[in-house]
Amino acid sequence: MSKKLLALALKFLVSGFLIWFLISKIDLGEAKERLLDADPLMLAAALLVILIQICVGGLRWQAVMKAIGSPISTLKSIQLFYIGAFFSQILPSSVGGDAVRIYKIYREGIGLRASVNGVLLERAVTVVALVVLVDITFPWFMPRVDAATMKLILPGIIMVTLAGAVGLGFLMMLDRLPEGLRRWRIFRGLGNLGVDARQVFLSVPHLIPVLALGIITHINISFCVFLLAMSLNLDVTWLDCLVLVPPVLLVMTLPISIAGWGVRETAMVAAFGLIGVPEGGAAVLGFLLGLVGIASAAPGGVIWLVSRDKGETMDYPEPDIIKAEET
Repeated sequence: MSKKLLALALKFLVSGFLIWFLISKIDLGEAKERLLDADPLMLAAALLVILIQICVGGLRWQAVMKAIGSPISTLKSIQLFYIGAFFSQILPSSVGGDAVRIYKIYREGIGLRASVNGVLLERAVTVVALVVLVDITFPWFMPRVDAATMKLILPGIIMVTLAGAVGLGFLMMLDRLPEGLRRWRIFRGLGNLGVDARQVFLSVPHLIPVLALGIITHINISFCVFLLAMSLNLDVTWLDCLVLVPPVLLVMTLPISIAGWGVRETAMVAAFGLIGVPEGGAAVLGFLLGLVGIASAAPGGVIWLVSRDKGETMDYPEPDIIKAEET
């Protein structure tokens, strides 16, 4: 079995196990009733928010590309971001949406360094914005939980904040690795990533728009979850979602499942359980978020079919293959 097939099989196993674990813990009858009684108007509003968010994601990527000196048009950035969302949300493949974006923008004539670093730094921006948003909103969230829960949450937030700061600092210092390592291509690439990271995070004219768009991203997704919670008649506020959803999104970035299935629902149960949301309701909330993600990303497949080059298939090469092709 190839490494790609093995990785895909492991992801299916993780998703399947977590879904089975949740099913064994929740009242399926109650969950089914909640799902069938969901307010269709709120579901439609949540879908609209995510569709808007895809455009925001494209603009965020565009701002990062501009910061590293490889600007792309607004239409192209949104188009390719939408295609990437389709590959990430719909296809159970080992090729994620980020890899597709790297390949597609490279084929548009952007150099490999900017193609790879632009996508990686766009992802880094979303993590930094996530930490910033949680730190800003957490003081207003504190009255929602008891002292025991606060003792559980606060150390986690402090650790994530410190880890984010250390990680960002390390990212921007990657070009300061020992000179002897520079003979290896991977370390030269990491050095270039560090240089580009400083262009994004240490330049105020660039940092302000990329960070603002990153924060808007998490606000939008949190609002989407709030609308879904309203459709299920769950007792949560938008502030709850602003604090609890970003950590769920952070866990979902781990490439251990199929499009986040199982991981997302388990994280939702853990996070919203802190404020007393029933396990079944939180699991259905995560399930609906996944369905909204699929529904919003599906048109990206049509965009891909219409815009793809002649002979282009879904079997995209990895970035190192592109490198070999370039040299």
